[in-house]
Amino acid sequence: MRRILFLLVSIATFSVHAPAQRLPELATPENYNLTIQPNFTSDDFTGDETIQIRVLKPTSEIILNSAEIEFREASISAGSTTQTAKVTIEKEKEMAVLAVDQPIAPGPATIFIRYRGIFNGELRGFYLSRVGGRKYAITQFEATDARRAFPCFDEPAYKATFDVTVVTEQGLVAISNGKVIADAPGPGATQHTIRFSTTPRMSSYLVALAVGEFESIAGEEDGIPIHVWTTAGKTQQAGFALEVARYSLHFFDQYFEIKYPFGKLDMIEVPDFSSGAMENTAAIVFHDTDLLLDTNQASVVERKNVATTVAHEISHQWFGDLVTMAWWDDLWLNEGFANWMQSKPIAAWKPEWHVELDDVKDSEKALGLDALASTHPIHQEADTPDRINELFDDISYRKAAAVLRMVEHYVGAETFRSGVNLYLRQHAYGNATSQDFWKALAAASRQPVENIMVSFVNQPGAPLVSANAVCENNSTRVTLSQRRYFSDRRLFAAGSKELWAIPVCLKLGSANSQPAVEERCKLLTAEQDNFEVPGKCAGWLMANAQSAGYYRSSYPPSVLREISDAFETELQPQERITLLGDVWASVRIGQQSVADYLEFVQPLRTERNYAVMDELTEQLDYVAAYLVTDVDRASYQNWLRQLLQPAALELGWKPLPSESNDRKALRPEVLYALGHAGGDAQVLAEASRLAKQALVDPASVDSSLSATVFALAAENGRASFYDRILRRMKETSSGEEYSLLMETLPRFRDPELLSRTLQFALTPEVRGQDVAKLIAGVMENPAGQKLGWDFLRTHWEEVRKAVPEFDSSELVQATGTFCESGLRNQAWDFFANHKVPPAERTLQQALERMDSCLDLKAQQAAPLAVWLKHESVPAKLPTAQN
Repeated sequence: MRRILFLLVSIATFSVHAPAQRLPELATPENYNLTIQPNFTSDDFTGDETIQIRVLKPTSEIILNSAEIEFREASISAGSTTQTAKVTIEKEKEMAVLAVDQPIAPGPATIFIRYRGIFNGELRGFYLSRVGGRKYAITQFEATDARRAFPCFDEPAYKATFDVTVVTEQGLVAISNGKVIADAPGPGATQHTIRFSTTPRMSSYLVALAVGEFESIAGEEDGIPIHVWTTAGKTQQAGFALEVARYSLHFFDQYFEIKYPFGKLDMIEVPDFSSGAMENTAAIVFHDTDLLLDTNQASVVERKNVATTVAHEISHQWFGDLVTMAWWDDLWLNEGFANWMQSKPIAAWKPEWHVELDDVKDSEKALGLDALASTHPIHQEADTPDRINELFDDISYRKAAAVLRMVEHYVGAETFRSGVNLYLRQHAYGNATSQDFWKALAAASRQPVENIMVSFVNQPGAPLVSANAVCENNSTRVTLSQRRYFSDRRLFAAGSKELWAIPVCLKLGSANSQPAVEERCKLLTAEQDNFEVPGKCAGWLMANAQSAGYYRSSYPPSVLREISDAFETELQPQERITLLGDVWASVRIGQQSVADYLEFVQPLRTERNYAVMDELTEQLDYVAAYLVTDVDRASYQNWLRQLLQPAALELGWKPLPSESNDRKALRPEVLYALGHAGGDAQVLAEASRLAKQALVDPASVDSSLSATVFALAAENGRASFYDRILRRMKETSSGEEYSLLMETLPRFRDPELLSRTLQFALTPEVRGQDVAKLIAGVMENPAGQKLGWDFLRTHWEEVRKAVPEFDSSELVQATGTFCESGLRNQAWDFFANHKVPPAERTLQQALERMDSCLDLKAQQAAPLAVWLKHESVPAKLPTAQN
């Protein structure tokens, strides 16, 4: 599943979890025969269900998962005997006990259930999406919500085959995991019945059903029919996704030794969806903005988002669907693998997009979460729905993918591929554990990968590798040491017990102006180790060659100065991103000052790589938001404008017809930083002009700049501009434009307009999945922080009713942007008394981020002010060409 990731981190202080909710090992399912009839008038559905099971031990009861289900009839048959079952609902455990008078012997048996369910408003289970006056019934079952659509063994290891039949109104389309094998009129005069082919063995959370006025475009690849299904009137936006799907499926067919195994591939768009997408077997469901594109307007960023989301979900058909983790504690075997794999077809298809740099940015995000004391291991125990849902975070997705890339680099791409294919062959149509994967990889590589994987998968955090190099007798003596990195400088100073097996790959530059650069890898397993590179005196050393490793690096000042001299000439863009992240990480723990960091980045006024600039401007924005005082703000803005002015003048506002994708992506990074953190009056004025122009004619502003111009225009925007945005939101039929305008509303600085956004969020005009985005957006806006926080507390009960449960994490996460002790204490007190079970980890993460910011501000604000007085001189305002 591709989720809009909330950085969730574990906490015990606020724990209100129920006891473990695992099914007893009494029986296993072999086949479900389901007939489901949605009713769009009463907003509910009925079902007939027959489950073929194998009873494992004599028992008088069978226990199934069930939630929001009304049982109308239930029986259990074994041999020639059928017994009516007494149903007892255990609501807290989300289980139903089916008890019979006579014990059932081990062997085959059949459960029959007739039931009724409801379309809930939580975007989970079987629910309704409303689009243009039409209703669509959609399923979203991961992780533990198949039980809301039919009673079942709702755990991933209970794989079974499924025979699904849908009874619905004439004119409505039904889509499920299997192919349509029959579509007949009846049973009612206005109804038809659609029957789907038997699925392969799969877990219950991968069952899918979509019913409504869907339309489609079709294609084929490697003999597999592919359909992109959209809600009514949107098929013209589906062509790009179909193109990506064809390329990705063919790529995976070549990469894996097992061809796409499910006979057909459907991709289904819905506007009301809690995730980016969900990898249901052969019937993937997507949020509209993650599948559909107006190719005449879409930016490269938007294209990359759709492309990587589609590739991510298709790769899941192998990692997650064909081979499924045995339990949710190994979620990374699904999500980490899909995140690792999603870049490969896109890199081959569109090398000019440089998705390898996005992978490095993903690693940086994961390292940021892993720097907290409250992070969790990749392999994390989880026995309740809340704890399972907390695992869908940057650790299971981005960290796991980064660790896979690191090991792939260490053993070699082809060797790693052999291990992956061995793993898939051994566990096809079954389940697997972490140990199963690294055993297969060890067998293929004949290297001690178990030690690497165990250390990175089974313990929390990430290492900091300290590196030094000394030239002795025409040899380079390298010293490496490791310790756990914490962004809390006091925890870092205290140390901890973790030790990793780290494949450290060094990049060594020659001394004496020699151009030769070489890479040397060393498996660091001790706290400290030394080795020699004979016949070479290194002029400089970078401790994470090709940014392949999942670790932070630090250097003595002399070594860092040597690296800075080679920064743009010898380091690849991904290495420059990593080094910027490492130097910033050293600031967080007091090894460097913010002034040192700003000195380090001053030469980057000549940097022209968009991803490097994105990393840089993200850190500079943090300095502007939290570390610069109002007294020194003008000085910081002057310094920032001097840094970015050359790039802005060179780029201008209008892309050239022959311009590269890199240059198009760089422009918004530079201009946004100049306007937002740099307070540049000319940039802000031009952004305002272009935003107003785009409201009249969206095509008149290059799509790569749209998000930037609207964000900047809102900062000084007035009520008239705000009103025009609201009107356009109601008029547009474009999902991308609607999202852009909605994301603009919380960016205004006028308190009255931000109050209007908060009130608007709780109106029926706003979809449930967008309520939290609007309120959290205001809380994350420095101009609206207190306003949004007070609104959330005052309207808490209304907000909780309007926001789907999972999205409530976004509201808790937003408090992590507070950097005032009073607000920090209020957040602690409020959520201590207003529990948000799905966001317990998020709360601890937010509290840590607040504490870290407060500490950093206390340590660095004064030295930064001194540095700015000496370094910043009035800068000419950039006059970027239109």
